[in-house]
Amino acid sequence: MTRLLLLCPGRGSYGRAQLGSLQGPSAVLDTLDAFRAALGRPTLRQLDAAERFSPRTHLAGEHASLLTFGATAHDLEALDPSKARVVAVAGNSMGWYTALYAAGALGLSAAAQLIETMGAYQAGNVIGAQVLYPTVGEDWRPDPTLAATVAHALAQPGVYLSIRLGGTAVLGADRDGLRWLMEHLPPLQRGSRTFPLQLPLHSAFHTPLLAATSVQARADLGRLPVTGPAVTLVGGGGRVFRPWASPAAILDYTLTTQVTDTFDLTACVRTAMGSFAPDAVLLPGPGDTLGAPVAQALIEAGWRGLRDRQDFMEAQASDRPVALSMARPEQRTRVTA
Repeated sequence: MTRLLLLCPGRGSYGRAQLGSLQGPSAVLDTLDAFRAALGRPTLRQLDAAERFSPRTHLAGEHASLLTFGATAHDLEALDPSKARVVAVAGNSMGWYTALYAAGALGLSAAAQLIETMGAYQAGNVIGAQVLYPTVGEDWRPDPTLAATVAHALAQPGVYLSIRLGGTAVLGADRDGLRWLMEHLPPLQRGSRTFPLQLPLHSAFHTPLLAATSVQARADLGRLPVTGPAVTLVGGGGRVFRPWASPAAILDYTLTTQVTDTFDLTACVRTAMGSFAPDAVLLPGPGDTLGAPVAQALIEAGWRGLRDRQDFMEAQASDRPVALSMARPEQRTRVTA
């Protein structure tokens, strides 16, 4: 049996490659579709059945969040307990809300309410922006020059560190800060991507710019029926909530700190791997894009002797891979029937 850190992806992870993936039988999707229909919104299966992926539709806050959640929850239904044992649960950014469900701290309906509410706040109300910029070289080793470039950017008014995403800094910014980032960060080409890269329809999550959103969330969601998790939760920066954790503390973190403070996924992965010693990180749902950030976080920590991208690729090709993506059939079979 493989011991796993379950890492849930964040909003916007459901993309073109996932279109058509939510059409099979699923009790979870039945519940979520009924929830959406009652709100007068398109169901997840209806969105997923579109002929073409539309960023304007599929990446909009009122749809993207629950699409990602639904894809992840659908994958969790397929886990084989005789093959996979989840020893800790984490989630990147909005994936924290999915992690609450996956760890048993929130039921399905309550998790859907949380995710739908937080996503709906963004409908026609994008606050600031998020911009990606690398902090590692093409070998995935930390690059001091790129780190210094990011540090200089963070010294500018209206620019904040939103997410520390392995070898990528996700910068949150207001209008003036965004203009500075796009005009002054040195252009970088990595594969098909050019940086700095602004994420479409994304607010400046995990920065003080979302303070009013946090206040609204506490008013709207302060009575969510959170319980102690069945499996330990690891939040941004490595904050740990064990099964005996206070439900009030979990909810307070979810509606305040997680909304307005930097979400350090790198520290989260390092803490989870060091404290619970899983055999691998499991990436469910549309979480395949987290593979590189996870690898970069593990390289920075020297996990199992990893020093660079080549070491990670060799580990992945061995009989002891350090990351398992449920989007990849050959890796999915390791954890499903």
